[in-house]
Amino acid sequence: MAGIIYLDNAATTQPDPAVIAAMTAALAEQWGNPSSVHERGKQAKMALENARNSIAKLAGCHADEVFFTSGGTEADNWALEGVVAASDNSHNHITVSAFEHHAVLDCAKALDKAGAMLTVVPISSDGYVDVQALEKAIRPETVIVSVMHVNNELGTVQPIEAIGAICKSRAVLFHSDCVQSFGKLPLNFATMPVDMISISAHKIHGPKGIGALIVRRGTMLAQHQHGGSQERGRRTGTENLPGIVGFGKAAELCMQNMQSESARLAGLRDLCERELCAMIPDLIVNGLGGTRAHNILSVRVPGCDGEELLIALDMRGICVSTGAACSAGAHGASHVMTALGLTTEDARSSLRISFGRFSTQTEIEQLIETLPGIVAKQRQMNRAMV
Repeated sequence: MAGIIYLDNAATTQPDPAVIAAMTAALAEQWGNPSSVHERGKQAKMALENARNSIAKLAGCHADEVFFTSGGTEADNWALEGVVAASDNSHNHITVSAFEHHAVLDCAKALDKAGAMLTVVPISSDGYVDVQALEKAIRPETVIVSVMHVNNELGTVQPIEAIGAICKSRAVLFHSDCVQSFGKLPLNFATMPVDMISISAHKIHGPKGIGALIVRRGTMLAQHQHGGSQERGRRTGTENLPGIVGFGKAAELCMQNMQSESARLAGLRDLCERELCAMIPDLIVNGLGGTRAHNILSVRVPGCDGEELLIALDMRGICVSTGAACSAGAHGASHVMTALGLTTEDARSSLRISFGRFSTQTEIEQLIETLPGIVAKQRQMNRAMV
């Protein structure tokens, strides 16, 4: 469909043309196996390590702390499974927040069923981890805490410094899913109070199917796959070189444009928020009690069903979401929204509008012109059915 307005960048982003060009060149010219010792292999290896260096520079870490994975989900799984596997049975307690991505929550629950122990920490009604409850949840058996940096549905930025300080004081490893913050907020792994972070390329205008787990030197972590010496023997298998090259190029572009792009997207979010609040009675903005990422606007529209609003917007060529794409089509309300303490009805009234490099003010103005009428019509229909 021509003229689609895409405002679902928290789900995935349009690949940048420079990323596509870099990946095309890798497919055409750097198709050797990076593990081979001949010239073709050396060329591929150089391209791989150049990309690793670009990603390390954006993350503020050492290049040898970057381990490539198939994406954020694998990185999250490896962090939890790898730490538990490397620990003895007397230290297998996991602590996570109630609104983690399913890549963390489901993995933690699976480990719990397999014999580990799990505590899920609540969040506040405005979308921030209850730090006091998290501190109380840590016990002598705790081996890892996992709390995301930016919530993927709400856009709320979590108190990583405070959580990290608690973990360090209790000698507990701290993992953070940084898929929604990497390339958007300044990160400096060297000074962050974390032991591991997960990142993904397709959230920063790179390709899908490639991500990384960044692991601080000396961190206790079991090998993830067996069958080779790739990724220093910790995550084996022939590397997805075109994906890695695309990831590296995406990281370079973020380094060049982060400051100006952050300000631009914050302006678009604020415009969208201000105008929608003025035009839609009783609109509720999620996460107003603290710091929010500049590229995500999460709202609740009382008296409406978020999925019905999404469909109505889609029919008019505007793409938004009700929450995480991995849960789209699932029955019931988002676990993130119910973790806020909302009823199922209130939780289902949510919309997530998320902005990216190719979002424009004209597109935001089109959304502002379109959504209030849809809301008014849906509310009128719902009232008539009562």
